[in-house]
Amino acid sequence: MYALRIHEQGNSKGLAYEEAPVPEPGTGDVLVRVHAASFTPTELAWTSTWVDRLGHDRRPVIPGHELSGTVESLGSGTTGFAVGDAVYGLTDWYRDGTLATHVAVEARNLAPKPVSLDHVQAAALPMPGLTAWQALFVHGRLSAGGRVLIHGAGGGVGTAAVQLGRAAGARVIATGHGSARELVTELGAERFVDLDHDRFEDLDEDVDVVFDLVGGEILSRSAARVRDGGIVVSVVEDPMNQLHDAGRVSGLYFVVEPGRAQLEELARRADEGELRPVVGQVFDLADGAKAFDAKAGAGLPGKVVVRISDL
Repeated sequence: MYALRIHEQGNSKGLAYEEAPVPEPGTGDVLVRVHAASFTPTELAWTSTWVDRLGHDRRPVIPGHELSGTVESLGSGTTGFAVGDAVYGLTDWYRDGTLATHVAVEARNLAPKPVSLDHVQAAALPMPGLTAWQALFVHGRLSAGGRVLIHGAGGGVGTAAVQLGRAAGARVIATGHGSARELVTELGAERFVDLDHDRFEDLDEDVDVVFDLVGGEILSRSAARVRDGGIVVSVVEDPMNQLHDAGRVSGLYFVVEPGRAQLEELARRADEGELRPVVGQVFDLADGAKAFDAKAGAGLPGKVVVRISDL
């Protein structure tokens, strides 16, 4: 098969498009022929990118954890899928990833692909959708009539969170660069705060949940707009190290977890028109290094997706 691999720890300049062995699906695995994949721009800095769960070096590695494709074969004892099924999902952090023509994935981390989405669109949904779902509803316990403030709402996770919050009947306030205003308000944000020019602290009402995708100073200022007993949820850093009002509000840092049930729910919502993944740019696998560079710059909305050329 062909894959995007990196042989030494570093940045995207070390990524090479090259031949690699087709992975052998283990017990409970599915071998997927990948049609489209995506990634997180910071994952080359993650410890899990370079080692397995026992801490052993696993270079050269294939990055990327989001995929949409078709089932090519099943590992021993794998149930729930058949050869030829269209699937999408989010892979384990400690295994070779999805920027390749084939990937071995635990079956429990896959679900049937949304029928209304093509493979490029479907590949942009797993990480943003799962992260937003878990932040808002599992950890933030957001419900109808609640208020949520989403920092960094123009990216892949942010745009998913805006749509899911609105669909849940919550009032959504979004922040980000001014270029994201039109997109996030069209997706359902009631108000937008341009972080380059305005202060979200000047809002005239408190929120129940802050969902932080920015960190740093923005995170440290967030408690000022949270009601007593509210929560700040971040996927960037631990809010408890930043919040000045930690006794009045709670904070939680979390890492998204893959799971079939939530993937199935996200697919249902996509097929019912409640959720659409935002694709900012598409690259071919051979140009995968350029894909990382494109997303590293500010201002590109949604997700960058890598289309696998060998379909």
